Amino acid sequence: MDWLIVAPWVLVVLFFVALCAGFIDSIAGGGGLISLPALLAAGVPPAQAIATNKLSSIGGSFSASLYFVRRGVVDLNDQKLNIACTFVGSVIGAILIQHMRADMLRQVLPLLIICIGLYFLLTPRLGESDRARRLNALPYALVGGGCVGFYDGFFGPGAGSFYALGFVTLCGFNLAKATAHAKVLNFTSNLGGLIFFILGGKVIWVLGFVMAAGQFIGARLGARMVLTKGQKMIRPMVVIVSVVMSCKLIYDNHGAEIHQWLSLHL
Repeated sequence: MDWLIVAPWVLVVLFFVALCAGFIDSIAGGGGLISLPALLAAGVPPAQAIATNKLSSIGGSFSASLYFVRRGVVDLNDQKLNIACTFVGSVIGAILIQHMRADMLRQVLPLLIICIGLYFLLTPRLGESDRARRLNALPYALVGGGCVGFYDGFFGPGAGSFYALGFVTLCGFNLAKATAHAKVLNFTSNLGGLIFFILGGKVIWVLGFVMAAGQFIGARLGARMVLTKGQKMIRPMVVIVSVVMSCKLIYDNHGAEIHQWLSLHL
């Protein structure tokens, strides 16, 4: 079983976990909050879990992107510059993370994600309809594509929310349209990061492909909900996922201190 690492029944469980992760990720991002801890809980070593989760995420982001492109929501010709900058940014981020510590980013990230959740919560008309664009093609490609792509390759959590927020605030897209375009860039940066995990030999292929299949199905269902339910579903899910993601990151960073504080005060 070395080629698989987990027992067959665990593989079935991980497939359905990935399906749920793909569904949530296609609507609000944050699917890695479900799939990565599941891999770690199944006994997969951290480095291999991160690499395999990246392959799994490819399945979901590709499925959602394909659905949005086929439905005409996303025109790939209009996104060529964004895609190119996103890919380059993610590759640079994936290279740098191998030589740098991400501790500072790990500490600041929960605050950034909480701010995103609050921004969506406190601006109920945000993304209700298309608005005037604030950045033209090249500046946006560098900021909304390259910079977020770099972050996704370097660290990753919440990248989908950052992509969507960029399309809403800087391109003037409505929330459903922004979510659709965010998945295309999310797929691009996932692909850029995955290349280096493959070169490092860390991907567990059978496990990754099974979970990618689960994410593919879940993301297709979620993408359909984005176009049918739109803003009514996306906004609350972004807020909920932002809160959950922030809590998890805070716990990951300060779990020992939290347990110590609780033991002293309870």
